[in-house]
Amino acid sequence: MRAIPIRILAATLGAVTAIALAGCSSGSPNSTTGSGTPGAASDQPVTYALMPDQGPSWVAPISPPDKMVTANGALHALMWVPLFQYDGASGKLEWDQKASAASSYTFSADNTSIDITLGNLTWSDGKPVTSRDVQFSYNLVKNNTDLWGSYSAGLYPDSVKSFTITDDKHFTITFDKAYNQQFLLANQLSMIVPMPQHAWDIDKAGNPVGDYDQTADGAKAVWQYIQTQAADVSTYATNPMWQVINGPYALKSWAQDGSVTIVANTKYTGDDKPSITTVNFKPYTSNDAEMNDVRAGALDYGFITPDQLSAQGQYTSLGYNVVPWAGWSITYMPYNFANPTMGPVFKQLYVRQGLQSAIDQPTLSSKVWMGAAMPGYGPIPQNPPSDYLSSVQANNPYPYDLTKAEKYFTDNGWTKGSDGILACTNPGTGAGQCGDGIAAGTQMKITVTTQNGSQQTDNMMAAIKSALSQIGVSMTIQSVTLDNVLTTAQTCKQGTDCSWQLVFFGTAGSWYFSAYPSGQSLFSQTAKWNCGQYYDTKAFDLINQMLTSSDTDIAQQYSAYLAQQLPVMWMPNPVYQISVVKTNLNIATQDPGGAFMPQRWSWTA
Repeated sequence: MRAIPIRILAATLGAVTAIALAGCSSGSPNSTTGSGTPGAASDQPVTYALMPDQGPSWVAPISPPDKMVTANGALHALMWVPLFQYDGASGKLEWDQKASAASSYTFSADNTSIDITLGNLTWSDGKPVTSRDVQFSYNLVKNNTDLWGSYSAGLYPDSVKSFTITDDKHFTITFDKAYNQQFLLANQLSMIVPMPQHAWDIDKAGNPVGDYDQTADGAKAVWQYIQTQAADVSTYATNPMWQVINGPYALKSWAQDGSVTIVANTKYTGDDKPSITTVNFKPYTSNDAEMNDVRAGALDYGFITPDQLSAQGQYTSLGYNVVPWAGWSITYMPYNFANPTMGPVFKQLYVRQGLQSAIDQPTLSSKVWMGAAMPGYGPIPQNPPSDYLSSVQANNPYPYDLTKAEKYFTDNGWTKGSDGILACTNPGTGAGQCGDGIAAGTQMKITVTTQNGSQQTDNMMAAIKSALSQIGVSMTIQSVTLDNVLTTAQTCKQGTDCSWQLVFFGTAGSWYFSAYPSGQSLFSQTAKWNCGQYYDTKAFDLINQMLTSSDTDIAQQYSAYLAQQLPVMWMPNPVYQISVVKTNLNIATQDPGGAFMPQRWSWTA
């Protein structure tokens, strides 16, 4: 989600960083990554535009659920180096050792434990980063899972059997069973952020530092202390607590409106030293206000909306490069399989096949989104290409074909009436009949609850409505705020209201993944964001195997199966944003995973 994106929700749920859902994350991160070698340090600052309502709001690197926005996680990683940082700086989502606290690792032969070695990072007060700092982080989240925004029941830290320190630079994590190595590294261990135990292990204001985190009650008290300190935004730049860092940047100022300035950490001892010494993050209340600043040349790194692409020459003439930023994400509309009226209809695969065949994704992407979206045909992100993507999904099992779309219905007991709307005229469960639970006379009338505020989304829904009408499907559009869409999507699963039929929260992408695009937070039976209550035992089995099996073909089997089974309606996937960057600012690769690394940017002469 975006101006509350699913990438934010994704992170909130511990699924990805998704991110956060409408444009669920991961565990869901405004961000870019440079992959080139930085030049000499430059005193020329960079002013970076934040998307409306996407400004940073929380300084502590352990966040409650309501603070899991992209900008927060991006800033945290610059001041407190994650144990394992994954990003797409190289053009492929993979471990970025240079930006990680871990320098190496070794899995046991049975994949039930991992030995980790730390690099030679130092805290800004001169103390070395040690295994105890990692254990401190682990102890806090282990004893406060109900308060930790990245928590997902049964996974980290529930999956950890023991945490054993060998020495200051070596420790072992043992798990409750064997897991897929990529899932552990990219989706689980990447959530661990070493924190300065020697400075933060305090259970109450005024008390000295201790080892309080070693007991459950003590860890709860320390968590509360850290959260209380982080609740006071007015002291972010002055509280000594937030000055104990080990990353390439330090916090200089943080205003209530989300304006933040970071500066190069002069005491940073890692290998990822900044070339840009000052970065100013500037928040906005609207896209128009931000684009006015772009036109005035007041921003070094900003964005434009898709409708501006037809006139991008005005931005290049002002000295900007226009660079669409594609996300490691998917976009979709969930069906409500539990809806009392249309649920039985949606449960029929042929119905979903017919509806999907009426979605002209290539044309919607190029004409409605002006090229700022790419077709997406299944549960695995399609950009950049990866070994997880099956040829079945990549080649689109249901290409746009209105004749074939209508035939899915007419071959299964539906007939167009005088009003042009398909109705079930041959009820029953046999061949050529409508299917279980569909009564005679049921009409193909669907309602889509979609987020408002985007001309592209409005135009896309209008185009889909027109296409569906040609095959005999009547579509009603209910346009509401993104918050309302997200709330509506959860009502049926919560048992409060099951009236919604399809929901769309993907104006900025529906779900942003961690580097390993597993689907347990989207399509498993108990997942919060399986909001349409999709149920398929084979899909569940493949999802579970993705988490535990070392078989590299499992992800492709999952990709192919869900691309064909259509647990949701697959939709064009919009880019994260259309960046406009000063031509003399080298940002290299914009990371599809959302990592933000201005230390690798550089000014050119």
